[in-house]
Amino acid sequence: MKKEIGINETTAKTPLSEVFAATVKTGIIKSNLIPMIAGLTLALYTYEIHPFDRLTEIFFAILGTALIIGAAGAFNNLYDRDIDAIMERTKIRPTVTGVIKPKAVLWMVIAMMVAGWGALLMTTPMAALIGLLGFFLYVVPYTMWSKRRTVYNTEIGSLSGATPPLIGWAAIHPDITHPAALGLFIILIIWQMPHFYAIAIRKHEEYKAAKVPMLPVVKGIRRTYIQTNVYLVLLIATSFLLGSLSLGLMLVALLMGIVWLILSIYGYRKKKDAEKWAKTLFVFSLIYMTVVFSTIIIYSLMGIFVLG
Repeated sequence: MKKEIGINETTAKTPLSEVFAATVKTGIIKSNLIPMIAGLTLALYTYEIHPFDRLTEIFFAILGTALIIGAAGAFNNLYDRDIDAIMERTKIRPTVTGVIKPKAVLWMVIAMMVAGWGALLMTTPMAALIGLLGFFLYVVPYTMWSKRRTVYNTEIGSLSGATPPLIGWAAIHPDITHPAALGLFIILIIWQMPHFYAIAIRKHEEYKAAKVPMLPVVKGIRRTYIQTNVYLVLLIATSFLLGSLSLGLMLVALLMGIVWLILSIYGYRKKKDAEKWAKTLFVFSLIYMTVVFSTIIIYSLMGIFVLG
């Protein structure tokens, strides 16, 4: 049985559930489902659709998104195992240690991608198309090309990272040109810049050893600090995109963005320690994403169940 699923005999004592979770990056799946659900619930509210009328679409949207993100994460682990073997935080991944064989991971990617795409087809063709596009953008332009070749890999990777709210929206209504849908997409694109810059600073030496051209490695910490603040200013500006929906939503996003910028400027000048500064920004980036998108979910559901 071990050979059939591609598990290495010497390390087969690792629980299969842990091997699977590490291979498909379940943490990333969970974090990406928050903006996906935000897009989905906001579409329900915008078009005055009761969730109980779309339970099938909601189920398949969550399932399909999770499967496609998991497939992309597994492919990334498979393709980057040479880089991962050098970096401390990734060298224990199953694809590096040999707990799972490359061929098994490839079949896992194919199966999850096909199943995920099929699940999204059960919602709308547009949701399935965006899911497929997000997978392609993450696998080809980001993982297979830009990550190892250009300092702009973060910007390129952000395109796929911002597709979850569009998938959620499209699963309910195919018109993704609505200002609300585009607003979530743009906010998530910009959010990823300071978030991943913070990771890159904290793991600066590891990325340098692996020869991955992250911004701090190529341009230095000072340039990364300046560019982080530029994106935070843009993030603050994008908060006004939510104004047409709700003054409250706009103020929440505006406040969180301003606090993030203050932490960046004040923390950098006071701490004089790039890693500590980056850790603060990384933690707050998670708080920002959780608060802003959870507020959108709550606002949308309250509008449906309480005010609708």
